[in-house]
Amino acid sequence: HWLPLFYESTDTLFDFVGDGLVFIDHLADEAAIERLKSVNDHYEARAEDALERKPRSAEFAAPVYRPLNPTALYLNQDEWSTRLGLANLRPLSPFAPQANERCYDLQARIGRNFAAERSGDKVNVFDAVTEHARAVTEDGRQVVIACWTEGSADRMRSVMEDHGIGKIEHSANWRALQKSGATISTAILGLEQGFETGDAVFLSEQDILGDRLVRKTRRKRAENFLTEAGSLSVGDLVVHVDHGVARYEGLKTLEVQGAPHDCLYLKYHGGDKLFLPVENIDLLSRFGADDPSQALDKLGGAAWQGRKSKMRARIKMLAEELIKIAAKRAMQSADVMAPTAGAYDEFCARFPFAETEDQENAIADVVEDLAKGQPMDRLVCGDVGFGKTEVALRGAFIASMTGRQVAVIAPTTLLVRQHYRNFTERFKGFPVKIGHLSRMVSAADAKLTREGLESGDVDIVIGTHALLAKSIKFRDLGMMIIDEEQHFGVKHKERLKEFRGDTHVLTLTATPIPRTLQLAMSGIRDLSLIATPPVDRLAVRTTIGPFDPVVARETLLREHYRGGQSFFVAPRIKDLTSIAEFLRDDVPELKFKIAHGQMSPGELEDIMTAFYEGKFDVLVSTTIIESGLDIPTANTMLIHHADMFGLAQLYQLRGRVGRSKQRAYAYLTTSPRKKLTDGAARRLKVMQSLDTLGAGFTLASHDLDIRGAGNLLGEEQSGNVKEVGVELYQHMLEEAVAELREGAGAVEDTWSPQINTGTSVLIPDTYVGDLDVRMALYRRLGSVESEAEIDSFAAELVDRFGTMPTEVEHLLEIVTIKTVCRRAGIAKIDAGPKGAVISFRNDQFINPLGLVEFISASPYDMKVRPDQKVVFRQDWPGEKMRLKGARRAANIIAEIAAEGA
Repeated sequence: HWLPLFYESTDTLFDFVGDGLVFIDHLADEAAIERLKSVNDHYEARAEDALERKPRSAEFAAPVYRPLNPTALYLNQDEWSTRLGLANLRPLSPFAPQANERCYDLQARIGRNFAAERSGDKVNVFDAVTEHARAVTEDGRQVVIACWTEGSADRMRSVMEDHGIGKIEHSANWRALQKSGATISTAILGLEQGFETGDAVFLSEQDILGDRLVRKTRRKRAENFLTEAGSLSVGDLVVHVDHGVARYEGLKTLEVQGAPHDCLYLKYHGGDKLFLPVENIDLLSRFGADDPSQALDKLGGAAWQGRKSKMRARIKMLAEELIKIAAKRAMQSADVMAPTAGAYDEFCARFPFAETEDQENAIADVVEDLAKGQPMDRLVCGDVGFGKTEVALRGAFIASMTGRQVAVIAPTTLLVRQHYRNFTERFKGFPVKIGHLSRMVSAADAKLTREGLESGDVDIVIGTHALLAKSIKFRDLGMMIIDEEQHFGVKHKERLKEFRGDTHVLTLTATPIPRTLQLAMSGIRDLSLIATPPVDRLAVRTTIGPFDPVVARETLLREHYRGGQSFFVAPRIKDLTSIAEFLRDDVPELKFKIAHGQMSPGELEDIMTAFYEGKFDVLVSTTIIESGLDIPTANTMLIHHADMFGLAQLYQLRGRVGRSKQRAYAYLTTSPRKKLTDGAARRLKVMQSLDTLGAGFTLASHDLDIRGAGNLLGEEQSGNVKEVGVELYQHMLEEAVAELREGAGAVEDTWSPQINTGTSVLIPDTYVGDLDVRMALYRRLGSVESEAEIDSFAAELVDRFGTMPTEVEHLLEIVTIKTVCRRAGIAKIDAGPKGAVISFRNDQFINPLGLVEFISASPYDMKVRPDQKVVFRQDWPGEKMRLKGARRAANIIAEIAAEGA
């Protein structure tokens, strides 16, 4: 019965606007009419397809639809024009207004852009800015260089003063700038493009340095991505550190000592149930893949403890091997490489974006590693398009300017070609010679590059695995950069190890393989995370479903009409021909080219160059475009037979779009008449769920689940992760490594104090309505380790959800008491109106003599029971008094324990 109501609804945007003032872009009318045409075209195409049923092959056949007439949903063109004419409009236009137009002249014009100087070799762009600024000031006008951040303003002033512009003042904001009256100044103003007025000339960073995108600094550091990946859903397999593998059945609110308490409901073998208080969620970890055949452990049984004990012994052996690797590396020495101040600052200033906080940290890590005098072995994990290449560029600059050679290895010829262009552009004007080795290089040029490497004439070489050939000889290799290392095979990696004597190694990846990830997470390899997306980056909208030719046509045309380009990717070369036929028959308006790895290097180079320059609309290709390709104008991707791709492949492919400010779309299509395998269905489900920026780390964890973790150092380790789950395995490995490094007993088993106070402990659904968000908050609370972190967490809750209810205050107080109990060695506190009973871990106290002395001289009514438990006799009426009393008791025990430590 909803359809008549739907047809009767006549509200449009104009009805909401009423008589209000409407500002409209000067091209908005044309864009709306174009959109209405597109809607009508889509309807007619669908209706025509339904009537005619065009003969197509099975994989391109359209499903049956009954389209709704556009007049039921949209205004038609005449209605749009009429309603627009009646609105109180103020058009915004870059052009001077005509006498009859209702718009205003802002008395300003677009400023000078230094694109020509940036691209040319004859004039340094900073010299050109200096000359322009002098001319403006001689004309009596003020020059303002608008920067996005204090850091970029400092760098700009430093570089400009080096080029002779003179003293530059600085203003933190617009008001300070108005008061300063300085002839030439920098100011923190969010301008993407400069402009000129009668009194002043504003130059933006983008005018000087090229496209520059900026974001406000996000001070909060990225959280541990394994914890994020370990978010729990009902039905997931989980591991309790004391009781083994169970199935998580949801969050239950139980009455405990007369007060509501949130607990996680776990089901074990034979239907046994365990309700785990939310404040002890740190005892729980995700098992990994939801395998229906996985047996659950019996609650209270001995099998789990035996399995865990054997695993601990095997992991200890593995940790010893890892320690040997780390020790061997620590004993080696390498040249100290430090950046040269002026040249390095100018090189950094050429970066056409503002560094994110994570990116700055990663760069600082690399600079510090190069200056240590020990060979660097750092892994930089960053999602696709998050700026890993810039980290590599900075490292390569430092190494090459100190006279050492740099090798950059990438998995595909297209990525090598792109890196070569980027490096050549960024190093322009510096005394650095860059070589190129791949299938796309002629034999004569390749020979010259090889000879240059051997003689030392070539400073930086960028190539595929051809660089690993025995015929390649370096005169003085100082640094090796490996991009997307997950694409290199075992033989390649064994060859890479031969270079690692005194060579600095920097590895870049978006989706680290399990071995690399675990080496980094266990502290054997240095790890830098870039989890902050660039400013204005929008998540790629991902849709999964059977192939629909009408939707495919509409998708490609929509991208074309907004001025963009598209990828159409297939898993096999033989699929490309049928896609080409579909495009010729159904989307004749668009130009397309085919690209795949079996083409000659010259032909492939020509096609990719033409696509990069926008000479055709759709690139039909195989996975040759998967790694690192950066074409900002391509923001739509159709993936044919998506079920035939691996999870990391799909993620990398999707990362080829959405690399600019435009919203990007990825359509993962399957065959309408083919049943998906369980693995394929899970991969596609994961892809659709990973719709946030920076999800590459989460994907790495899902990949562990779906593929299995493999092994770290040899076949004998295979299956270890499957025994205890991804998170617990990782935690046990970290413990074993730390214990071997710091000495026996330095690291203790996972344990979590139990606090029973009879108070309400939960985050009510009236405070945080979304269950997934509540679970994520509980997970984060389980990992806090200090009172400062708890205070920060509380402040965040107030910012996000408002004033905390009593139950949440109690929860945070319980978590605070837990942190004190860990220091005191307290396993359990049972608190009530008449005091508390405190139990110690393993029934042993760290400083028994100190405890006896305190009890003897204590004003508190305390005693030690025969079962080694301490009793506090106090009057604690009310929930708040009990919580405060339990905290005070825990603090007393912690202070005594600290004295005997």
